[in-house]
Amino acid sequence: MATTRRAPRESPLTRDAVLDAAAALVRRDGVAALTMRALAAELGTAVTAIYWHVGNREALLDELVARTVRELGMIRARGRTPAERAESIAHALRRELLGHPHLIALVHERGLTELMMLPAQRALAEEAHAAGLRGQRAAEAVRAVQVQVIGHVLVGRARERAPEQRPGEPELWTPEATGDPGLAAALAAPLDEDALFTLSVRALVRSLWAGGGASDAGTGGTSDA
Repeated sequence: MATTRRAPRESPLTRDAVLDAAAALVRRDGVAALTMRALAAELGTAVTAIYWHVGNREALLDELVARTVRELGMIRARGRTPAERAESIAHALRRELLGHPHLIALVHERGLTELMMLPAQRALAEEAHAAGLRGQRAAEAVRAVQVQVIGHVLVGRARERAPEQRPGEPELWTPEATGDPGLAAALAAPLDEDALFTLSVRALVRSLWAGGGASDAGTGGTSDA
């Protein structure tokens, strides 16, 4: 991709400005587009200035990964009850994953996905404990919500990349085929991914968090309460 050089910067270049520009470039064009020359052109400065502030490309990528991990660690729960707060964590995690797709992929390539997910897991575990869940049941609740979030993000991205379907849902879901006009009309309509995520994560969280305080022997675990 051709890069248009910007006008020289009037303000002093900083390390944070370099990282901000690098993150924006990756978000817009992908990791492969991040070269020191392209970044210098983006900032309107010399390549040597980039090296002085952040080192070479590998050091720059490492810092972008570290920054992404830190940002995922800033997720905060909101709500009055443990279930509401767990839902808010799920929504915040989904927003972060959707907002930084190329940076998230870079973290994964560096083998740091588990570290990146740890803050959200800890926040979910805190709300599971607040609901009275312990041991295996608490762990299952945490992982179920995490997988729900990741699954929605991956399915959404797959739908974005998929070719136009022929036949599509309007042709596949007809009142005659189902005997339920309301169902057919709803399934033939465009998918509202946000609404579906809200519905599914709420149902999941409330079903899991509702069993707080009960024994977890039914799942084969032992309570650590």
